[in-house]
Amino acid sequence: MDISFELYKVFYHVAKHLNFSEAAQELFISQSAVSQSIKALEEKLNCQLFIRHTKQVRLTQEGETLFQHVEQAYHFIKTAERSIHEIHSLQQGEVKIGASDTICKYYLLPIIKEFHQTYPDIRIHITNRTSPVGIELLKKGLLDLAVVNMPEDLMDKSLEVTALADVSYQFVAGERFCHLMDKEVSLKELENYPLLMLEKNTTTRILFDQLIETNHVQIVPELELSSVDLLIELAKIGLGISFVMESALTDISMDKGLFTLHLKESIPHRKLGILTHRQIPTSTAAKKFIELLIERS
Repeated sequence: MDISFELYKVFYHVAKHLNFSEAAQELFISQSAVSQSIKALEEKLNCQLFIRHTKQVRLTQEGETLFQHVEQAYHFIKTAERSIHEIHSLQQGEVKIGASDTICKYYLLPIIKEFHQTYPDIRIHITNRTSPVGIELLKKGLLDLAVVNMPEDLMDKSLEVTALADVSYQFVAGERFCHLMDKEVSLKELENYPLLMLEKNTTTRILFDQLIETNHVQIVPELELSSVDLLIELAKIGLGISFVMESALTDISMDKGLFTLHLKESIPHRKLGILTHRQIPTSTAAKKFIELLIERS
């Protein structure tokens, strides 16, 4: 089937905005030209891609299926174009990084600062998402690289993995639970305490759920949050015992009434890693960022 890429390009923008007028503005063509392109594509594919009701537009089932593939292909092509046109002296270009808030704050910030000082003309785009979401964005071609905690079951053959540092985890509590400070505590005993956790579908929460399942413990979190910093602050004021990445526990936070629990069971480590897409050329800027990241690990 011989279909011009331009038709798919128009389809992508209409499907992204669900608006013919906005697509026309972004493509710098008339709305009539957009409509004609969509009509031509529908004729070639022999199916309806959009349902139009006055000013409202939505994708048909066929349109949804096509968009899932075209979105990925479009970003692959844009990445390739960017790599070709990027100046190798790194006087221009960009790097798109995906990482969780915690990894950004406690691991990447000094690397980002050094990279910006070395290559001030390179634009740095950071997408803050959980590790599982970052992996999905990378697979779609929306990121150059993702820095993630690495549970093996989230990996994909399409991804290149470079392992970095080990990531350790701790249970932390405030003065309200000071009677636990010098005591060795089992996971079973923690069933009787309020536990504060990261929300589901984060790698930290996946690790915790695997930990209690392996040890046949039933713990229902008192609170589920999206912020490690908030988990630490709530532990300080005695709202519960938090389970967090050890690197988030700074000397300052530990001086303000926090302590780590001595757990009888061992808590597995995770690996921090860099992910890139095997089928998408890595831009020059992204390669330089990865090199710096590996050097500083």
